[in-house]
Amino acid sequence: MTPAPAPGPAPHRAAARRSLEGLALGDAFGERWFPLFREPKEAYEQIRARRMPEEPDWHWTDDTAMALGIQRVLDQYGEIRQQELAAAFALVYDADPARGYGYGMHQLLPQLLHAPAEWRRLGGELFDGQGSLGNGAAMRVAPLGAWFAHDLQRVAEQAVLSAEVTHAHPDGIAGAVAVAVAAALSVRGELGLRAVAAATPEGPVREGIERAADVPFTTEPWRAADLLGNGQRVRADDTVPFALWSAARHPDDLVSALWTTAEGFGDVDTTCAITAGVVAARTGTDAVPKPWLTRREPLPGSPAA
Repeated sequence: MTPAPAPGPAPHRAAARRSLEGLALGDAFGERWFPLFREPKEAYEQIRARRMPEEPDWHWTDDTAMALGIQRVLDQYGEIRQQELAAAFALVYDADPARGYGYGMHQLLPQLLHAPAEWRRLGGELFDGQGSLGNGAAMRVAPLGAWFAHDLQRVAEQAVLSAEVTHAHPDGIAGAVAVAVAAALSVRGELGLRAVAAATPEGPVREGIERAADVPFTTEPWRAADLLGNGQRVRADDTVPFALWSAARHPDDLVSALWTTAEGFGDVDTTCAITAGVVAARTGTDAVPKPWLTRREPLPGSPAA
């Protein structure tokens, strides 16, 4: 077995954990607004009134489960190793496949459980051989960006490696790069949409972030989501720009960032997971109301777990 390298610099390791805790909170908070829990009109009224969801248990979804897979590989190896990441994703899926995974992951992850070394072939076969351009690689990657925040080039390289395991399409990969870079810039206190766009590969995701940079922060969130996409199409280019706009609008206020993102509706657990993973990489969750934190399902390794 190849020995693991020394862990990354301690401050960034802590930032990755902050990001993961925030990502899980955003994921579980965003999940509350789906019709399974309340009708859209009721959800909209409660969000506008900034009324905390009253359910006692806020469970996180596949967004967090897959982020835990990334964290497991980083903790063990200090970097992304793709076969090991494929196995980690398959294991977290096998532990609970009812976390809300999308169609492509239901096809891919059971196969990776038995053949993790075949990740490139299996992932490339999804969606008629085009690979996935969904938002799954973006939703889970913020803690990775925080981990490597000292080196933006490495952030982008590692984000690509993390995405390729499940998302062979360039747009799915670009979404992961954008979110990882945003999280790294957040840790550094340098979050800006134009800087994120400049580091994102050319294509629809980058174009969406460039459009987001031109949307004033005084814009109503529902209107920004209408202009940029809210994840309803479950594509990276339809999800990442609005989520990052919300994060950049509230770079030091996790709670406000989450309410803003929730107003956009759509794939709200994923947009909230992305936004929160980016913002919490800098802020952590200390300023979050305690009832939110006690309701959120604990993470492995957290004090409440």
